[in-house]
Amino acid sequence: MKKTILITALTAGLLSPLTIASDLAQSIKDDYQNRLGAMFRDFHINPELSTAEFRTAKKLASALRSDGFKVTEGVGGTGVVALLENGPGPLVMMRGDMDGLPLKEKSGLEYASNAVQQDPITGNTVSVMHACGHDVHITSLIGTAKQMSENRDQWSGTLMLIGQPAEERLMGAKAMMEDSLWQRFGKPDYALAFHVSAGLPAGLVNVQEGAPFAGADTVDIIVHGVGTHGASPHAGKDPVLLGSQIVVALQTLVARELPPRQPGVVTVGSFHSGTKHNIISDSAHLQLTVRNTNLETRDKLLAGIERIALNLGRAAGLPEDKLPEVIVSTENTPPTVNDDQMVRRLKKVWQNQLGDNKVVSISSQGMGAEDFPYFTTDPAIASVYFSVGGTSTQDLAAAKAGGPAIPSHHSPLFKIEPQPAVISGVHATVAALLDLMPVN
Repeated sequence: MKKTILITALTAGLLSPLTIASDLAQSIKDDYQNRLGAMFRDFHINPELSTAEFRTAKKLASALRSDGFKVTEGVGGTGVVALLENGPGPLVMMRGDMDGLPLKEKSGLEYASNAVQQDPITGNTVSVMHACGHDVHITSLIGTAKQMSENRDQWSGTLMLIGQPAEERLMGAKAMMEDSLWQRFGKPDYALAFHVSAGLPAGLVNVQEGAPFAGADTVDIIVHGVGTHGASPHAGKDPVLLGSQIVVALQTLVARELPPRQPGVVTVGSFHSGTKHNIISDSAHLQLTVRNTNLETRDKLLAGIERIALNLGRAAGLPEDKLPEVIVSTENTPPTVNDDQMVRRLKKVWQNQLGDNKVVSISSQGMGAEDFPYFTTDPAIASVYFSVGGTSTQDLAAAKAGGPAIPSHHSPLFKIEPQPAVISGVHATVAALLDLMPVN
């Protein structure tokens, strides 16, 4: 059916949304068979680390250019920005992140990664794999570009597709913004992103109001002490004991200072001190991750960490110039907060296009973080971050029945069912874009 006939039939009420969705799904499926499947495998076999996504960015840019987009490379490092102008209307941005992780893949896939790369940040040579599904994201971005380019008579406005580097280090979005992203290419009226989820059945779309991802801060506490012999603790100030008191006291922040229905996490992931059994060292180093779903909670947790560390140092008898140091890293991100009205709007679109049984609103049980809000928080942009399922129903059922557990994201065993994940990612994105950019 030609596009003009398709639009006329839809306007006249002759075709249902599910019929249109079926045609779109078939077009995306054909593209997967002809092109996207091979692209996914290539991205999966050739992952690259944060800030070093040179090959990935070039391949992505080339694919977007082939569909008529005006592409700029090297934005914020290896970032890619692609624009397709198509008459008057809103500017809408869709982001796909590109980077892999420093892991040796053990998924057993016949197209598993054997890549090795020097980490440009640490200098270490490490194995690399796509252990978080970013290969799905950029493959879907390419599929979205083709559908939007070939169906320009069905939308009006300007589409911006972003290939973002260094999401895993929470650096890439900030770097692109610091490279004058909106000043150079225009500030979007709406912004979208999605993440493939190993915990959801392949093809399912999950969208929720509120904060689908937490804000995250990296915090270091340097505990100073006075070194002495382990047999003479009275002659020094034990930083291990003081550090242990700080670790225990930090847990009261969430348990006793946040409202019971207000989520927050303070995790001490590392505690290092000393060199030998019978030496009380003169310092200890604690490394923390702090998670929240709003900026007020963030401020309360960070202030509480500093208050506890400093005052326990005072209680231990340390002088003011030897109190613990609390260092909040610049490697952080605000919470990802969806626009609730936009969530409700797009959820209806997806239910009409994909079917009610393919769209859910399941809240995350964890406090994973994303750097997407650097694009959408300041200045504020109406945005929706959704998830697409990535694991077969058979594997999920087997795991529920006591079989092999579904490997988590960031696991060397991580794997995704690429075809249904990519097709659903493209379908959901295109449906959302067509609704946000209607023909005037």
